[in-house]
Amino acid sequence: MKFDVLKKTAKTSARLGVLKTHHGSFNTPIFMPVGTQATVKTMTPDELKKIGAKIILSNTYHLYLRPGHELVREAGGLHKFMNWEGSILTDSGGFQVFSLGDLREIKEEGVTFRSHIDGSVHFIGPETSIEIQNALGADIIMAFDECIPYPATYEYVLESVKRTTRWAERCQKAHNNNKDQTLFGIVQGGMYKDLRQKSALDLVSLEFNGYAIGGLSVGEPKKVMYEMLDYTVPLLPNDKPRYLMGVGAPDDLFEGVIRGIDMFDCVLPTRIARNGTVFTKNGKLVVRNAAYARDFSPLDPYCDCYACKNYMRAYIRHLINANEILGIRLTTIHNLHFLISLMKQIQKAIEGDYLMELKEEFFASFGITK
Repeated sequence: MKFDVLKKTAKTSARLGVLKTHHGSFNTPIFMPVGTQATVKTMTPDELKKIGAKIILSNTYHLYLRPGHELVREAGGLHKFMNWEGSILTDSGGFQVFSLGDLREIKEEGVTFRSHIDGSVHFIGPETSIEIQNALGADIIMAFDECIPYPATYEYVLESVKRTTRWAERCQKAHNNNKDQTLFGIVQGGMYKDLRQKSALDLVSLEFNGYAIGGLSVGEPKKVMYEMLDYTVPLLPNDKPRYLMGVGAPDDLFEGVIRGIDMFDCVLPTRIARNGTVFTKNGKLVVRNAAYARDFSPLDPYCDCYACKNYMRAYIRHLINANEILGIRLTTIHNLHFLISLMKQIQKAIEGDYLMELKEEFFASFGITK
């Protein structure tokens, strides 16, 4: 992986960059669609390519359980298995394992857990996570960490941060400088500034090729999330990519970019699409509602995605309420196109030094008040 910062803004910490992996180059800041089980729900790889997706995220935990990382390795790796020519990032499986609650047990060696599919017992530790991700063959892989719940006590978070650092060291040793994959460390620390600092400085000392910020957007107020970013991002190297995990609401993308974040991912656009909700220039629209039964306009008159160029709200509403798969395919195409296009606008705004003006205009149109 190679990362270069091309432009920085004068008024904010935003920067325009270019990140190169074995499967192509792309500009940052960027939004990564989530393909949890080696597919972005309802989308084909060709459709993802047409809306401008350059890198997608897949999930280590889910692919380990089904179909199994060894099967993916036999198939030639995740790129061949899912027929995706662009870049892929895999998370470590930590978030999913720790979200299992009573179904898992954390020890220094790693985590023993019960599968959410059939209740069978499994173990993932730092070395296992790296082994699985090596088999999957993603371009960018993540160190195994503990995603701390919110709220959590200071004492719990302190011990968790120490363990995450020890696990990060074990991940590096297991990865053994694999030249085909880039390993990112994950900064934790809950909502405690001094523990965020400790985690960041400990991981920076290990000299990862990129850094993710985890444990945010887990139920805390947005104001708190932004405060943690204000405090954490400046502690990370300027010459390495910064990835904010699990964040994808339009206002959070702006706020993250302004604070110096380069990469984002989130299930939000695909999840709300399946519920009949879409992003538009003028805010969210619940197209399945009765108000749109005779609305013959596109989802968003300002959008040039496939759904908006070819179909009307009334038709898409009909499809969704009739449980026709095409309905949620169209809302998914639109939502992903909306966020990917928004990031392209943000890139241009950074290059032209008008990011804050773009933010003000977008927030006013979208109906976001601060």
